[in-house]
Amino acid sequence: MLVSKFDYELPEELIAERPPEVRGNARLLRLDRQNGKIKDDSYADLAEFLNSGDLLVLNDTKVMRARLIARLPDGRKRELVVLEKHKGELERVMYRGKLHKGDKLMVGDTSVWVREILGNGVAEVSGMMSLVELTEQTGNVPLPPYMRREADAVDIDRYQTVWARRMGSAAAPTASLNMTVDLLGRLRKKGVRIAYLTLHVGLGTFLPMRNEKVEEHNMHSEWFDLPEKTIAEIRRTRVEGGRVIALGTTVARTLEYWGKTGKVQGENDLFIYPGFDFTIVNGLITNFHAPKSTVLMLAAAFAGWDNLKKAYTHAVRKKYAFLSYGDSMLVC
Repeated sequence: MLVSKFDYELPEELIAERPPEVRGNARLLRLDRQNGKIKDDSYADLAEFLNSGDLLVLNDTKVMRARLIARLPDGRKRELVVLEKHKGELERVMYRGKLHKGDKLMVGDTSVWVREILGNGVAEVSGMMSLVELTEQTGNVPLPPYMRREADAVDIDRYQTVWARRMGSAAAPTASLNMTVDLLGRLRKKGVRIAYLTLHVGLGTFLPMRNEKVEEHNMHSEWFDLPEKTIAEIRRTRVEGGRVIALGTTVARTLEYWGKTGKVQGENDLFIYPGFDFTIVNGLITNFHAPKSTVLMLAAAFAGWDNLKKAYTHAVRKKYAFLSYGDSMLVC
């Protein structure tokens, strides 16, 4: 299966460079994965399309202010992006400019040492304090490069979910950025149950695929934790005939990794592409993804590529907003 199959034309003007003025003021494209039918709706009306007894699963990871400006002893500047948290590892950063093993960097008044150069612009580092603490003191929001701007005060709030709790992501679980406290309340009132898991989103999720063949891609590993309470809710939902709805591809990958391996915590490197057999997820809420990306392939695996491509063609024609700060889809 060729990566080039999962391509489409994305007009530059449809890429959302800023969030909607009001959180949740987004459009929602509904796609029936059984028959390919498409409907245009509003994200604020999501509660109308989920049923009492359904389970909506959210990712409670919190995005670090992962972008740091560091300086070498001679004053040369280096940009660092702190990567997602993993258990039992030295902290890792992506860097711009040259670095060498043993280099000492200063981030404000804090020293950081390069312990190892790992290749592909990634280094293992250690500092006088945890890099997560350092990002909270001096870091900035790690906006995706395609936004082509520096993060501002609005992004501190809006590039974060309203329920973010467990610090450790280098990028946002973007399908969740349109969800509001009010909408969650209306979903609960209708009888939709809400459950949580954690997957610390890594930049590797959004890096371009470098292999020509889909099957040759090695998925970037991300740390996850699936609480027993959420597992119990999934089992209850199944017994009572409800649907398990994943809010975002990070949630879908975590649930399906558990379904495949039985593991409830650890490193998740599951790559989902067309042909994958979903055993846990019955519905997916997701944003519109970049061409030839792993997240696009996951959505294609769930919806069927023919259905999804037709939906994307419709979304382009109707001028939906694409990517992280953009509009959303409900695929059921």
